[in-house]
Order: sequence, then C-alpha cells, then structure tokens
Amino acid sequence: MQLTSFDRFVWAASFAGNLLLLLVLWRRGRAQSFPVFTAFIASSLARTIIIFWVLRDLPRDYRFIFWSLSALDEALQLLVVYELAVHVFRPTGVWARDVRRTFAGVAWGGILLAAALACLDVPATTDPVQAYFLRGNFFSAALMSELFVGMVALSVTAGLPWKTHVARIAQGLGVYSIFCVARDSASSALGLEHAPHTFIVLSHLRILVYLACEGYWIAMLWQEAPAPRELPESVLTQVYALQRQVEYDLTRLRSWRRP
Repeated sequence: MQLTSFDRFVWAASFAGNLLLLLVLWRRGRAQSFPVFTAFIASSLARTIIIFWVLRDLPRDYRFIFWSLSALDEALQLLVVYELAVHVFRPTGVWARDVRRTFAGVAWGGILLAAALACLDVPATTDPVQAYFLRGNFFSAALMSELFVGMVALSVTAGLPWKTHVARIAQGLGVYSIFCVARDSASSALGLEHAPHTFIVLSHLRILVYLACEGYWIAMLWQEAPAPRELPESVLTQVYALQRQVEYDLTRLRSWRRP
C-alpha cells in the first residue's frame, strides 16, 4: 500500500492534533476529570505511530494490526461514554434517583439493537476476518450513537444539567459516531473488494471528521467552564428563610433531648 501525499498529510495532522489535545488535557487539568477520555486520546496518538511504522516496515501484517487497533479504539470510546454518563448522572458521587436503573435499561437496549443490526448486516467480502471486524465496527458505532442519544434524552427527562466540558466531549464523539455508522453501512453494502476506491474516500472523510472533532475539543477544553449562574434574589430569600427554619427546628429538637 503506497501512501499518497494526502495520506501523509492527514496522518501528520492526526498525530499533531492528538498530541496538542493531550497537552491541553494535561496543561488545563482536564486529565484528572476525564482520565478515560485522556487514555483514549493517548491511545489514538500511539495508534497513529504504530500504524505508520507497520505500514512502512510490516506491510503484510498491516490489515490485521489495523483492525485490531480499531477494535481497541472502539472499546475505549465505549468507556468514554460511561465516563461521561458518570459526570452527568452522578455529579456528587451517587447516582441520581432512578437514573441508574433507567440508564442501565438504555444501555442494554442499545446493545441488543446494535447487535441485531450487526447480525442483519452482511459485509460484501469473502474474507471472514475482515467481515468479523466490519461487523464489530458497525456494532460499536451503532451502540455509541444510541447511547449518546439515550444519554441526552435521559438527562433532559431527569432535569440533569450537562457540564460544559462534558457536553463538548459528548458532542464531538456523537458527531464522529454517527458518521462512522454511515460510513460502515456504506462500506458493508458496497464491500471493500467491489468498491475499494469508495472505501478509501469514506476512510479519508472519517479522518477529516475526526480532525474537525480534535480541533473542536482543543478549542473547547482549553477554555474554562462558565461560572454557575447566580440565583435570583427571590430564590436566595427563600433559601435563607428555609435555613433559619431548619436551625430553629434543630434547636428545639436538641432542647427536647436534654434531661
């Protein structure tokens, strides 16, 4: 497989983007808040280096290593989804009431639906290993898309706010996952052997979408999250009145317990 000028450009851009994003995560202290997302970006950086080296020195093993690293990449993305869900639905360290059970139902429903779609999908290829990885990638991309939609719907229903950085990471991954579903669907329908040029074009588009997500994350995660909005004066007055009432009730309870 010969690298074109465009291939070299997007590889260099992806490497530079992952490296810059990793530096932003560490420099701005986001790595502590999002350790799984940081691991995902670090893995993507290492993947870029490994794939480039394998393509140059081990071309016969390129396809197997490429698909294997892609599977690892998809698994890390699913862990990122869970990390974002924890930030949204467990902001104080405890899952919001009834949300954990509902989120588990959304997750299992998404797994069953994605698995059904992957089983119905028939990759147009005679290579069983290639077909296995294509179905696996389609399953992962479909599940990611379903989980993001479910998370947004559940947070709105439960009245739980999205923190700024959580929302930005989720938006980028959501767009990327939806595009991957479309790309994998087209690749499975056309087949790598019957339409190799189309697959290459779709792969280039996927990389460009990821580069756009990288730029978005770099810009958004460098900025500080906006300060919480101040409560209206009327609400503050009610809070202070409630606080005084609680203090009064506690004083009475203590007086009753004295001998």
